[in-house]
Amino acid sequence: MEVLVFAASPNKDGLTEECAQAAVEGAGVAGANAQIIYLNDKDIGLCQACDRGWGKCRKEHSCQVEDGFQAVHEKTGNADGYVVVTPVYFGQLSESAKAYFDRLRRCEATRGDESALAGKPVIGVAAAGGSGGGITSCLEEMSRLFSHLRCSIADMITVTQKSRSYKPAAIRQATQAMVAALGKE
Repeated sequence: MEVLVFAASPNKDGLTEECAQAAVEGAGVAGANAQIIYLNDKDIGLCQACDRGWGKCRKEHSCQVEDGFQAVHEKTGNADGYVVVTPVYFGQLSESAKAYFDRLRRCEATRGDESALAGKPVIGVAAAGGSGGGITSCLEEMSRLFSHLRCSIADMITVTQKSRSYKPAAIRQATQAMVAALGKE
């Protein structure tokens, strides 16, 4: 069983990394292989809205902009479950998360229930290093994204500086439970 943990921060020793590591630990305890995909390291550019917004992504479910997206898209389709950990920037997902998931949404949402992500469980983690004022809108954005991708939301977790001492344990437990549920299917 393969779980992908998307870490969407350029900071590999901060709150987002701590949350991503907690997800990896939870998946491992439940017997899954977990891999962190560091989106900031993948050279994934923005959607170019080719062919007036619906190019190859709509017809062939792949992106014609050649960069790091294709390899991550393939891994994503082959995984059994996901954890998306993003810092909260201005109430939204980070720019690296938006770049990847905007393109993924265009390729997969148009497939409907045939999406490679359809029915697969996902945990969304909004990690706010500052005031935490944007966590609700960030979770709303992730919820819409997961709905478009036809994922099954296993959990949505907020982490702030005030809750940092106990939320990694919740992420470990949520990921462990997600993997355990996958094993029963």
